[in-house]
Amino acid sequence: MKISVLVTGGAGYVGAHACKALAQAGYRPVVYDNLSLGHGDFVRWGPLVEADIANSNAVRDCCKKFEIKAALHFAAFALVGESVGNPALYYANNVAGTLGLLKGLLEADVKRMVFSSSCAVYGAPAQQPIAEDTPANPVNPYGASKLMIERVLADYASAYDFHSIALRYFNACGADPDAEVGELRKQETHLIPRAMMWLQGHLDEFHVFGADYPTKDGTAVRDYVHVTDLADAHVAALGALLSGTTTAAFNLGTGEGHSVKEVLRQIEQTTGRRFPDIAGPRRPGDPPVLVANAERARQLLGFAPRRSDLETIVRTAWAWHQKAHPHRR
Repeated sequence: MKISVLVTGGAGYVGAHACKALAQAGYRPVVYDNLSLGHGDFVRWGPLVEADIANSNAVRDCCKKFEIKAALHFAAFALVGESVGNPALYYANNVAGTLGLLKGLLEADVKRMVFSSSCAVYGAPAQQPIAEDTPANPVNPYGASKLMIERVLADYASAYDFHSIALRYFNACGADPDAEVGELRKQETHLIPRAMMWLQGHLDEFHVFGADYPTKDGTAVRDYVHVTDLADAHVAALGALLSGTTTAAFNLGTGEGHSVKEVLRQIEQTTGRRFPDIAGPRRPGDPPVLVANAERARQLLGFAPRRSDLETIVRTAWAWHQKAHPHRR
């Protein structure tokens, strides 16, 4: 029988890609999502349980019904600017919600979880690229909420024999090469989808968040990693946990940073469209540079991004946006 895996937030962007990767690897993904931000039509590789992670009884009952052996936890709010303006929302959903999830998992005797963390736990360190031993110092409530959960998981490992792998990924981007799922949110803040939505006429305005950073061209530099590479890493982390790996954290990135202007140039090359001068003010909580040192993930999880070059990222994202948005206007 296939091993059943609970995927919280499995109807969202990264979670849906992970469900496809799980199914391809021989697992049965059971999506657990309240559909407040996710999409029901993203659930294609296993059953859907529509419920909230804060409902520990629903988590417990779901795990028992489907004989869940481990969990992948993606369910979270993830807008940096929103977290600055409304931190209570982020601590309630991300932190308190995860406590509810963990209570339900423990009551169902499920003690293995891959956690979708973030490079936001590091804040804005001067040392680049960022390794896992870089001191965590988040500069926004979103990053703080992720770090709080990592601390909770470390304490649960000691107290309850609950083991987890936290994957601190950098800028998730791109789309499923088959264009079955992709990046689609009610409120979009990420560079690549916003740029493409603007080119398609789905946004009334688009501008670069800051052109005065201390970088090579004044725009923020990020480590862009393809969402399908991230999905494969979650499957690898799950396999490591099921094979006995104890609680740990890993960076997921390419080790190469690209500026906002470089990304826009690649979008121009792929789409044949041009952007005007659209520099705007910085966004609160955004560090100037975030680039990963992912050597630990390479050595211990076999993480080797195969689709995270800018050309592939933009090409797959553009194919998805051309397919996705006409019927969602």
